[in-house]
Amino acid sequence: MTQFFIITSSEDKASINMRNNFINSDSFQFKDTTYRWEDNIVQRLESFTNSNKKKLDFLEKNEILLGLTDKHLIYLNNIDFGQYEINPDILIFASRHASKTEKPAFLIHTTGIWNQNIEYGGSPRELSFASAIMVKAGYLSINQCVEKYGMIEFSSDIEVSHHGPTNLNKPLVFIELGSKLKEWNNNNAGIVIASAIINSLIKYQSLKEDNTLKIGVGFGGTHYAPQFQRLVLRTNIAISHICPKYYISSLDKELINQMVNKCIENIDYFILDWKGINSEDKKHLIPILEEYDIPIRKVKDFYQ
Repeated sequence: MTQFFIITSSEDKASINMRNNFINSDSFQFKDTTYRWEDNIVQRLESFTNSNKKKLDFLEKNEILLGLTDKHLIYLNNIDFGQYEINPDILIFASRHASKTEKPAFLIHTTGIWNQNIEYGGSPRELSFASAIMVKAGYLSINQCVEKYGMIEFSSDIEVSHHGPTNLNKPLVFIELGSKLKEWNNNNAGIVIASAIINSLIKYQSLKEDNTLKIGVGFGGTHYAPQFQRLVLRTNIAISHICPKYYISSLDKELINQMVNKCIENIDYFILDWKGINSEDKKHLIPILEEYDIPIRKVKDFYQ
């Protein structure tokens, strides 16, 4: 059994929007458990309104729990699940997203700090545990729900690894609603992203059984990683951590070891957004990658 734990925060308007749509959904039913976490009652997904065999099988073999904290999600460090009655396998942070462009968006990403700056949580030069399959499942589900509900004004994005928390001993993803107050409070957007989160957990279990999937970590490109988004959406590649072009020069074996070892799946490829890395950074990066017994590929290699 896999235990998924969806974490919401009372300090986050988008997170509370998603939480309300988990609890009040017409599609699935959460009920109170006897568990407590962060001094709040934990809910469990008990049933789907329109169950099929796949959904029924999923609930028989897995557990989806819903928690609430009063802390900011990116600073939720050092959670000791040993003191609680729950012991989740994967954490899903249901969060807001903010950006300078303020474009409406649904997003997913792993977390990590590539330098010494911990203004936005985490620890210096530390990456979170991650699952490439969970990222792929989440991104595919977001795209499917955007199409199902006709929310075409919202983009669907994978971001590079950034912000905290980084020091939890569980694989995690952030699934986010952005990018300003209007969207954070948009109930229809809350329905879409809450549905995408639930669907992503079911899809995660089915993708785990897909023997054709290949696992990668990514290097290069910009914050919204368009080349890696297309790769995840259109091919059999799943990607966990992505280091953007502006941190390539600070990469060393310690950080790359974390990219490899903190992915819960075995890494098949180092994948480079070749045009998204400048020549000097390639000279720095490639010799380090060549020290590993992991093939180096360009994004374009997977379309040939």
